Amino acid sequence: MPVSEIDIAAFAERLSEGARVIDVREPDEYTAGHVPGAELIPLATVPEQLERFAGDGPTYLICRSGGRSMRAAEFAAAEGYDVVNVAGGTSAWIASGREVVTGDSPS
Repeated sequence: MPVSEIDIAAFAERLSEGARVIDVREPDEYTAGHVPGAELIPLATVPEQLERFAGDGPTYLICRSGGRSMRAAEFAAAEGYDVVNVAGGTSAWIASGREVVTGDSPS
């Protein structure tokens, strides 16, 4: 199923407006540095946690470079969820000079 993608600049704008973001990387990757406000749902656990993708407006999915989050987005979209993949992932976020959060808390 086709999934929408968003670039880092547009994603940063959505995030500043309160967008919901889920990071599908592994816990050690997440704690090393993630987008502020991103909730951790490792890719392998996405099928059991799809209800966390529900809400008003789209849920933005992010990983290191965009591959794992695209797989999660394709799965969630096929299940009827409104999701958008963040192109370039956390690597692009960091490369753009934007703030990251370390540790196991979203913010």
